[in-house]
Amino acid sequence: MENLLGLLRVRVRKGINLAVRDTISSDPYVVLTMGQQKLKTCVVKNNCNPEWNDELTLSITDVNVPITLTVYDRDTLTLDDKMGDAEIDIKPYTESLKMGSENLPNGCIVKRVQPSKTNCLSDESCCVWNNGKIVQDMCLRLRNVECGEVVLQIEWIDLPGRKAFSNET
Repeated sequence: MENLLGLLRVRVRKGINLAVRDTISSDPYVVLTMGQQKLKTCVVKNNCNPEWNDELTLSITDVNVPITLTVYDRDTLTLDDKMGDAEIDIKPYTESLKMGSENLPNGCIVKRVQPSKTNCLSDESCCVWNNGKIVQDMCLRLRNVECGEVVLQIEWIDLPGRKAFSNET
């Protein structure tokens, strides 16, 4: 694991207006995949506006490897139904980490990321300096489904003895 840059904590907050996959609702959960890593949230029963508030942590070796978020509906007797997917683009976030923000006041916006055809953002997303760390809140519009968004936050965790994105050379 010598090429490990650090850890990325993904706080999967909630789903908004997720698709109905059962009779009147769904039992949604989120799966994050990056390379060989696969993590999932808890299942929220009978809710198309679930609140997961789960923290998932990915090991990052390459910031260019895409992180895919997929929402599924938990089924008992059949395969779980897919309820859409999105890609989490961490490049703008890692760029903000390289800026060196140590002397900024809490709540200071380091970088603004606009929704575009190349990302899954449904609204502007800001990288914010908060309590000694930069966090990015984002609302992702799900693809390959009729409706739904997922709200999450990402935060970098440096490994002891390593500063992957320090501006020192």
